[in-house]
Amino acid sequence: MAEGAVLVRYFAAAAEAAGREEESIVAAGTVGELRRLLVDRYGDAMARVLASGSFLVDGVVSRDDARSLGARVDVLPPFAGG
Repeated sequence: MAEGAVLVRYFAAAAEAAGREEESIVAAGTVGELRRLLVDRYGDAMARVLASGSFLVDGVVSRDDARSLGARVDVLPPFAGG
């Protein structure tokens, strides 16, 4: 993985929208920047997932666009049930 890169892992509908299960991304420093990059890259399908999904930044749920990214980010779709 490139220096400064973040491993982004996609699950369920997020993986379907991205067409992959993971990738390394360098051009994002915050959750908000990553959100914009993913919508630009993968379009409406990813925008729908991110509208109600969440990010796990190094294992901690974050919906705060200002949060800095760590080494790994999991992109999770909304889950049914409770």
